[in-house]
Amino acid sequence: MNSFQLAMRVLRVDRRTRTSAILTAVGVAVATSLVLLLASLPGATQARSQRTIWQDIGSYYSQSGESQRPAPLLMAANKDYSGDREIIRVDIAQTGTSPILSLPPGIPKLPGPGEAIVSPELGKLIQSAPQAQLGDRFGKLVDALGPDSLMYPEQLVAVVGHTPETMPKTALAADGFPDKQAKPDPMLELLAWVGVIVLLVPSLVLVASSARLTAARREVRMAALRLAGATPGQVMKIVAAETALSAVIGALLGILVAPALQGLSTFVPWAGGTWLASDFSLPVGSTVAVAVVIPLLVVFAGVLGIRRVLKTPLFAASAHARKPLHWWRLLAVPVAGAFFLFAVTQDNGSLGMVMLGLFLLVGSAAIVGPWVTSAVGGTFVRIWRKPASLLAGRRLRDDPKSAYRATAGVVLAVFTGSMALTLLPSFESMAGGGRTFKDNVLYAESDATQAQRIADDTNASLARNGIAEKAIPVGQVYLSTGAPGTRDQTLSRAFVMTCEDAAKLLRVNIGGSCQPGPAIYSRTSLDPAVYSVTNDYDKAGTPLDAKAPVHLFPSSDEDTYGTIVIDPALVPAGVTPERFDVIVPTTPQNGEVVRTALVGAAPGQEVGSRGLHLIGQQQELGDLRRVTVIGLIAAGVLAGCSAAVATAGSVMDRRRTFGALIAAGTPVRVLARALRMEAALPAMVATIGAGAVGVGVGIGLYSLVEKDGIVLSPWLLAPVVLGIGVALLGASVSTPALKRVQSEPLADE
Repeated sequence: MNSFQLAMRVLRVDRRTRTSAILTAVGVAVATSLVLLLASLPGATQARSQRTIWQDIGSYYSQSGESQRPAPLLMAANKDYSGDREIIRVDIAQTGTSPILSLPPGIPKLPGPGEAIVSPELGKLIQSAPQAQLGDRFGKLVDALGPDSLMYPEQLVAVVGHTPETMPKTALAADGFPDKQAKPDPMLELLAWVGVIVLLVPSLVLVASSARLTAARREVRMAALRLAGATPGQVMKIVAAETALSAVIGALLGILVAPALQGLSTFVPWAGGTWLASDFSLPVGSTVAVAVVIPLLVVFAGVLGIRRVLKTPLFAASAHARKPLHWWRLLAVPVAGAFFLFAVTQDNGSLGMVMLGLFLLVGSAAIVGPWVTSAVGGTFVRIWRKPASLLAGRRLRDDPKSAYRATAGVVLAVFTGSMALTLLPSFESMAGGGRTFKDNVLYAESDATQAQRIADDTNASLARNGIAEKAIPVGQVYLSTGAPGTRDQTLSRAFVMTCEDAAKLLRVNIGGSCQPGPAIYSRTSLDPAVYSVTNDYDKAGTPLDAKAPVHLFPSSDEDTYGTIVIDPALVPAGVTPERFDVIVPTTPQNGEVVRTALVGAAPGQEVGSRGLHLIGQQQELGDLRRVTVIGLIAAGVLAGCSAAVATAGSVMDRRRTFGALIAAGTPVRVLARALRMEAALPAMVATIGAGAVGVGVGIGLYSLVEKDGIVLSPWLLAPVVLGIGVALLGASVSTPALKRVQSEPLADE
């Protein structure tokens, strides 16, 4: 009889081994499907980016200057909005110098002047809205974009045709549409690898807990085989066959479940929309690698768990006491933490180094945790004298590795939660900023040659639609002191506008400071005699009138601290602002009509507002919150399941002991209390440590994207409290397990 046949015989005759194998297979299936999903995320974002690379103006390139010929295309791309929904607008003009252009997938043809091709969702939106609010921005709709040209099915995209003369001066000359390789979303790629680490390990803990359901019985069985003459190699083959059977079935089940999990993931919005099912495709080689590596890890863990049987079968058969753990285990966390700190502080550090440091920190918990469990057990044995406390303390002290297994998943969930609750408030603190204009003000950038025309055309359109608001061009200049191009030079940007207009359009507290006559308004005092006015930071300017009045206004938002307003009458003769913003205030009722008028007057230019800038930030934060909540729920469920399975396994491992105690008159409630204390005592200590390490890792990961200070929230205590609660909830299965032991004959053992 070979090893596989023997493993099948054991599964047929031993119900508990069969239960353990089923749970192990389920755990492997969960781990496999999660890893396949998370590993496909970078590729999914890359597939999205590849479809929409033609929408990115930075991806275009022209060699027309090198070949001394005009480029065949003039391109401009920017963001537009309808309400709070983003529209990607690509303005295009053909110069007629190239007879054949290769179009990206999903674009049926190029629109002519006055024509537009829009995505299906945008087409529906245009049909449902008044023409003055949306349709007038694009012209005549002549076709629809296909799904292969969209980031997500509901994306709003418009390709608007122009003549070369009507394109903005900032339009880019292009030889054709880009064909280069897109890159994955760096944020989601980082989150995916973090998810692989922090969710794979709890999944493997669940697998290990399931495999340990019959660990004691397997040890006795294997020890008997060794004492009967079986070689260590034969015993290893038998254990490997038993473990591999459930691990391989679990891996295959995980491969079958992964498409369903990926299908559910297509409904999770990211960057404004959902996903195509084809985005989550993973190369066959990667799928096979995951399906092979995870079962190998499970088999390796199973073989590693019987090393005591291989060395000393007599001690294993007689349940000989285990050796105490060494203090050097405490060095695992500092060493892993030092490597992680080194990885995140490198200027040119790679993501792989950072993820390796994170993996070492997560793995160090398995080394330090049992030592902490043993120390907690020893402390309670010395201090407490109640029966439940003594039973729990002896268990924690004598077999800390098995006792810690019920807490391992919870510790990792607390670590993940603390890390997330460190990062999220810090990212939220970065929100804000934007232009100095008020939230309800629309603006379009222009220059001195076009600003007045854009304002006049916008006002004419507004008048036709009965809108009272007016567009005005606002110039910008620099107030300079010191010699240009030297360290003594200081530059302050100033808006060229009247105080009345500034009070209506800027988000500064200038309204109550306006005085009759032209003046300069600033948050801080300045001496006009030492300032000159210039358009270019590296050129000498024209001195300001030394007698120009200067008025101060109260402070407002921190990011508007340096705002300066100079009346047009005080700009020195010969200085004409080169940079302009054409700005229009709006109301909730006329916002879309005003935007349509400004877009029509400034084709190819992005029309923005601070309100929409803040909405975009909240969308990004919403994406982070969503994936974080999903990840924490998954980690919590895995932690609770592993705690429950480990507790049930602890009862099965000690059936003989518990049966004898129950037969001797020990109440089941005392034993159940002891099992709950076994889970709660190490969880209380380990989760506090895991929370502290999670905060440290969160600070390190945050430093990769921002060097400012971290924001710490009182909610950081929540994962610790919830972790202890999850451990106790998982331990609640002890009472039914003990009652089952009580109902079965002790002679079965």
